[in-house]
Amino acid sequence: MVDYIVIANRGQYNHRIYRRVKYLGEDVKMVQNTITPEDIEKEEPEGIIIGGGPYLDEVGNTPEILKKFYKEVPILGICLGLQFIVKEFGGTIKEADVGEYAEAEIIVDEENEILKGLSPGFKAWVSHMDEVKRLPENFRPLAHSATCEIEAAAHNKYPVYGVQFHPEVEHTPRGEEIFKNFIELCKRI
Repeated sequence: MVDYIVIANRGQYNHRIYRRVKYLGEDVKMVQNTITPEDIEKEEPEGIIIGGGPYLDEVGNTPEILKKFYKEVPILGICLGLQFIVKEFGGTIKEADVGEYAEAEIIVDEENEILKGLSPGFKAWVSHMDEVKRLPENFRPLAHSATCEIEAAAHNKYPVYGVQFHPEVEHTPRGEEIFKNFIELCKRI
C-alpha cells in the first residue's frame, strides 16, 4: 500500500512528479497508465496524480481510473493530466494559439485548496502545444496567464484539480507548494 500514485502517461516529467512527492517524505509509487483500477484500489492511495504525456489518445486505463476514483480520492492532473480530465468530463481541448515552452507568469484567479498561498501569482514553466479551450460543466477556472486562459481548474463538487503548467520542475520555484497543498488536502479527506 502507498499514499500516492503517479500515473505516467509517457511524459518527460513524470519522474520529476514522483521525486517531488517522495522528497516531501511521502510514500509514492509511479505506475504506467496500463495499471488497472483494481490494482490501484489494492494500494489504497490517499491521492492520485495524473502525469503528462505527448498524446491525449494514449492514456491507457486512465479513463477507467478517473471514473472509479474521482468522487472519493483526490486527483491532480498535470499538463496533459489536466487536458485529459477536462476532455473526460466533456470540456474542449484544442491546439494552443501560442504553443509554449517557456516561463510564464501565472495569475491566480481563485486561491482555493490547491493554489493556497500563491496569490496574486507566481512564475511557472509551461510546456504544451494544446490547452483547455472550454471547461466542462461543474468545473471552474483557478488561474490564467497572458497566453493561456485556463492554467488551473477544479471540479465544483469533487476533489479533482488540474494545472496546465509544471509544478514539478525547478523552473517553477513555488511548485513544491502546490504538491504540499495537494498532500494536505488528501490527508484531510
